[in-house]
Amino acid sequence: MKRFSLTTVAVALIAMPIATACAQDVNPQVNQIQFRLTANPKFANCLAQYPNDPTRPPSAYVKVQRGNLNDTLQLAGKWIKPNLQFDLFTVEKSNLLSDGTPDPAFTTFGLAWYQSDVDASATGTLNASIKTILLDQIFGFDADLSNPNPINTFHVGFWFNNPNDAAACGFDPTKPTPFNGEHSAGPLAMISVPDATTDLGPLCTNPNLSTSPISCNP
Repeated sequence: MKRFSLTTVAVALIAMPIATACAQDVNPQVNQIQFRLTANPKFANCLAQYPNDPTRPPSAYVKVQRGNLNDTLQLAGKWIKPNLQFDLFTVEKSNLLSDGTPDPAFTTFGLAWYQSDVDASATGTLNASIKTILLDQIFGFDADLSNPNPINTFHVGFWFNNPNDAAACGFDPTKPTPFNGEHSAGPLAMISVPDATTDLGPLCTNPNLSTSPISCNP
């Protein structure tokens, strides 16, 4: 797995007030959004620095700043099990509902886009920064498909890099997921949740309510 030196995010980001960017509440060309990630319930205890302390659950927050040529995403977390390694992706679909509970209709994450490696520190904090196209326009497509429509990846999540780190929570390390550079990762650790009204991920700030299903204005 490639390891990179990641830009340190100010500690203040960890404690920043969370003003979740609900897609139906914002205007076109919002320049900055903030939202939290939710722990994958099945593997939360393997992620947590303090698994028996409900007052200190694993927490991660994202801030995205719109730029002229690309956007900047900052990830900050706390109360994560020290020294764990993760892989950050933007994905088409979340496995959670807007209230953070598992989606019973979930099948796959759809298109997944590898963005960065993320390491928890020895004290259980998490910091990463990336610069790429994110707000409203992030997408991928495969021109070789019979229906090569662009697919947006408006959700943000990170996966356990080592499958064994989630084994104590019931994950089978002999059946890894493809969510790292070697395609031998563990399960999802944390992810964003969809907006309750639009069902879109938080990287869409300008939903198009006239379409069915609701789409995003680029």
